Amino acid sequence: MTSDNPASRRDRRRRRTGTVLRIAAALALAGGVYASFAPGLASAKDDSQLSQAARDGKAMFDTSCTSCHGPAGQGVADRGPSLIGVGSAAVEFQVSSGRMPMARQESQALRKQPMFTDEQAQQMGEYIQELGGGPKLPTGPLGLTGTAEAKAEQVSRGGQLFRLNCGACHAAATGGGALSSGKFAPNLEHATDRQIYAAMLTGPQNMPVFGDNQLTPDEKREVIAYVHTMQAQEPGGWGLGKLGPVTEGLAIFFLGMTALIFTTLWIAGKS
Repeated sequence: MTSDNPASRRDRRRRRTGTVLRIAAALALAGGVYASFAPGLASAKDDSQLSQAARDGKAMFDTSCTSCHGPAGQGVADRGPSLIGVGSAAVEFQVSSGRMPMARQESQALRKQPMFTDEQAQQMGEYIQELGGGPKLPTGPLGLTGTAEAKAEQVSRGGQLFRLNCGACHAAATGGGALSSGKFAPNLEHATDRQIYAAMLTGPQNMPVFGDNQLTPDEKREVIAYVHTMQAQEPGGWGLGKLGPVTEGLAIFFLGMTALIFTTLWIAGKS
């Protein structure tokens, strides 16, 4: 048996040191590549780079949304999708309508009493907007302008657009309707102008996206005006929840038949 000489020991130490350095370099390279391409980490900004509204929104996001959407909006597997690129319009729609935060995982997020004010929802949307961009609501009011006659014409055009593009799911009277797999098109009774515009712009859940190429901003405003008109009145008298002519026909049939039966019995009793 031969003993190790000093030269062989130095050689082994050099090989071990080289192996450690190569492993460290490989790990550093892998970490750098991941940091470059991971959407959340690449899009995350230092607070000093954010506007004041976005910083306020980030504070609320960090306390209420990170458990599902991650600390930088990059998403969490099996819990919540990435928000990079969804835009402020999508965030404002979901938060202002109370659909987010969700109480539990369901086939569809339900409208409920919102946890945040409209201003806070806009601040959270601004934070996500500055993280990764995306669809954004236009500034200024979204209502109609002009004379009463012009507004009436715009509402009429909005009704045509709504029946053509939205009525198949939301019903012509905006009462909503059932879809497949336990989902549904919601009733628009309490939808605000910003929520309706944001929904058309972003296509939440099963709703298709109606970008400016499909519906111009003016056409979107006309649709909003029509929806608000339907919210303020019951077309055709007793609307029965605005569920359409089938419900109204059944109600008339049963009420009319009941009235006829009692009238017939009363006449027979008198005779």
